[in-house]
Amino acid sequence: MQRHGLKSLTRSELQELGLLYRQAAADLSALREDPSGKSYARSLNLLMSRAHNTIYSGQKSSAEGILYFYLHAYPRIFRRNLSLINTAFLLSVAGALAGMMLTLTRPNFMHQFLGPGMIETIEHHKMWTDSIVGYETLQASAIMTNNISVCLRAFASGISAGFFTVYIMVFNGVMIGVIGAACWLHGMSLPLWSFVAPHGVLELPAIFISGGAGLRIAQGLLFPGLLSRRDSLAKAGAEAVRLVLGIVPILIVAGTIEGFISPSSLHWKWKFTMAAVIGVIFFAYLFLSNRSPEPQEQ
Repeated sequence: MQRHGLKSLTRSELQELGLLYRQAAADLSALREDPSGKSYARSLNLLMSRAHNTIYSGQKSSAEGILYFYLHAYPRIFRRNLSLINTAFLLSVAGALAGMMLTLTRPNFMHQFLGPGMIETIEHHKMWTDSIVGYETLQASAIMTNNISVCLRAFASGISAGFFTVYIMVFNGVMIGVIGAACWLHGMSLPLWSFVAPHGVLELPAIFISGGAGLRIAQGLLFPGLLSRRDSLAKAGAEAVRLVLGIVPILIVAGTIEGFISPSSLHWKWKFTMAAVIGVIFFAYLFLSNRSPEPQEQ
């Protein structure tokens, strides 16, 4: 098959290939539970990787395949990496708490971090986002590009053994904490959070997911287990790429909302209601959809 491709196999040989692949996957699962079978497990895993790449390289992307990925495969990938995504979330929370405490205890930190222009805007009880109004289409495009760029940096930084991914998560958290505390001190909490809520319910989880993808790469690099470091990194990278691909449409929707709805004059009650509805739908999709057992992988 590797010499001549899948098309060289007959129908019966294709059926036999599928059977052998499933049997080998079951054997690999048994070997991993046996401490004396580590050397065999590594050899069999390499064989399974070769077979997997050869089998699935014959698949062509299609509209149906893309739809299946987002409706069925992606929620499973998300849940499989939930511990790493939660780690990215907790890093951001720690940064936000640190930013809040520094702002409340050391006002000079707020001025140095945000800059005089933004501080002056907050002190005059104005939102710096007012400049978006009238340029919604242009700003929405810029926002999408920026958000995707941030997420890709968090993901790609995993190759630094996760160091820069951790830095990006903490720094973004600090920024949220400082801005939140500064607006609270100047009576601007409602305008701030009514602006953030409609798009933030999608944008913030997307950033945490990209951080989890970066940590997945770091995990493969630092903890290869039975695999060689190269094989472990390749496997982790493939998983991380699929994790990041899933957030692209999420960021597009979030950018559209941030450009057109978040800065609008819509009453804050409707903005929070919209955020709640979007959040329920989004998290139900991630946590509740396609809960059937996953097909066994090598």
